[in-house]
Amino acid sequence: MSNGVIITPGLAHGALRRPEPQDDVLRQAQAFRAERRAERVRALVAIAVMGLAFLTVAGQLVRLAMQGQPEQRILINAPLATAFARPDIVDRNGRLMASDIVMHSLVADPHVILDQDEIADRLMTVLPDLDRKWVRNAIADRTKRFAWIRRGLSPAEAQKVHDLGLPGLDFRPELRRAYPLGRSAGHVIGLVDIDNKGLQGIERYLDERKNVEPVHGPSLSVRPPLRLSLDVAVQFAVEDELAEAMRRYSAAAAVGLIMDVNSGEIFAAASLPGLDPIVIDERFDKNRMDRLASGTYELGSIFKTFTAALAFEDGMSPQKRFDVRQLLEVEGYRIRDLHPAGRPLTVNEIFLQSSNVGAGLLALNNGQKRQKAFLKELGLTTPMSTEAGNIAPASLPVRWGDIETVTISYGHGLAVTPLQFATASAALINGGYRVKPTFLRKRGRSKKPPERVISSETSRLIRQLMRENVASKAGTGWRAAVAGLDVGGKTGTAEIAGVGGYKSKSVIASFIGAFPMEKPRYLTLVCLFEPQGTKETGGHITAGVNAAPTTARIISRISPLLGLLPN
Repeated sequence: MSNGVIITPGLAHGALRRPEPQDDVLRQAQAFRAERRAERVRALVAIAVMGLAFLTVAGQLVRLAMQGQPEQRILINAPLATAFARPDIVDRNGRLMASDIVMHSLVADPHVILDQDEIADRLMTVLPDLDRKWVRNAIADRTKRFAWIRRGLSPAEAQKVHDLGLPGLDFRPELRRAYPLGRSAGHVIGLVDIDNKGLQGIERYLDERKNVEPVHGPSLSVRPPLRLSLDVAVQFAVEDELAEAMRRYSAAAAVGLIMDVNSGEIFAAASLPGLDPIVIDERFDKNRMDRLASGTYELGSIFKTFTAALAFEDGMSPQKRFDVRQLLEVEGYRIRDLHPAGRPLTVNEIFLQSSNVGAGLLALNNGQKRQKAFLKELGLTTPMSTEAGNIAPASLPVRWGDIETVTISYGHGLAVTPLQFATASAALINGGYRVKPTFLRKRGRSKKPPERVISSETSRLIRQLMRENVASKAGTGWRAAVAGLDVGGKTGTAEIAGVGGYKSKSVIASFIGAFPMEKPRYLTLVCLFEPQGTKETGGHITAGVNAAPTTARIISRISPLLGLLPN
């Protein structure tokens, strides 16, 4: 009460009142709804961001997949080794001779290896040819994260290492070259290094022609195979017969060649002992050198085919006679025949009886300059190469005088590779046309006309002589005869030069042949190095008793493979 006025609580204007409980509930509900809305917004934003991230990653994966990049799994700090993917090599009929395969290489992470001696010792139990000291040193530095142990393990070796369960070891797939024929045609095929890069032979030819591509990892080549002129069946038959001849005549080495006289295609090229392309150290073994294309030799009386051809080319009659009854004396040297005829001989008889005196007289009649020019025209003294590499250059005499002219006429004083000799001989047989030796199969005829180097008449006379030398017992090559096939050829026995002169008991016995002589298609060459006299040969080491019959066995075996049946 104030001044007589009574104030009722809660009724006066502006009076305070306590909030009701339902007001607090309302405010809390509103705040809760606002917070829920904010949470939903944050969740939607997060989902949108995550979705965008996943879409970005998915797009990148799709892009990489479309580029075809292989997955690569490597150890930390492991070097990205560059290998070379190589196309297959096949023979003329498509049979496989070389191919890339994926093999596993053994690697180590030295950082996680605790006991280097245990690793080295246990690896030696399954890979006994490893160098223990080398392995121990390779994994000794624990600051490194990568070390090669063995590249190119076989599946069996890789499984044995895997079964050891050694920590710190792993496998890396790599390309490795495989040669299913082993040593067969090994000198021609050549070999590659640890990174699959061609070192020699046809393998090097692939690199030179840019037919290989660098790769990281086991990516096989998609290039078409390289088709060679070789015939695997013919190659095997030649090598098998040469190996038998080495055993039969106790020869130190042997060479064999089958060539198409018209195209220069080589169907078989063998040099024994052979070369295994996967054993890289064999390339340094002198006993396994390629005697067909890398060694030069004085090949003896098979050179008389060139001497007779030059006489015919210069117009000499095959029936012209020369007196061979006396020794031939030239510049203080005396030339004699192994089996003197005791009478004058015609040009044909000089060839058939392989008279050194007669060949020398023919050469002197032609003269040194003409002889030198003729051999050069045939390609015998000029540089030559094939897809498998350069052919060793001929060893020419420093002085080419009368005595050199005489000795060259019967195959001494001028050293050439058997392959170059055979190539030059092809022109004497095929009608007079130059050929280039090749290890690649040719498709169809060349558009370029062949180059004539001798007349067709000279070639006909040489074919006639070669045929008679085998068909007649008067010739030195009758043991090269094959029933039902017209085979022709010429023998040659050359003493090997050594310290202090020639070795009379150490020779190269050779036979140059061709068949079928009515229409020559194939040339053969067989060389036996240091054959020994046997009971079968009557103690003789001349080509007529070893190289000639070896040629007969080869021709009888390969003629059906070449589609030639006895008539």
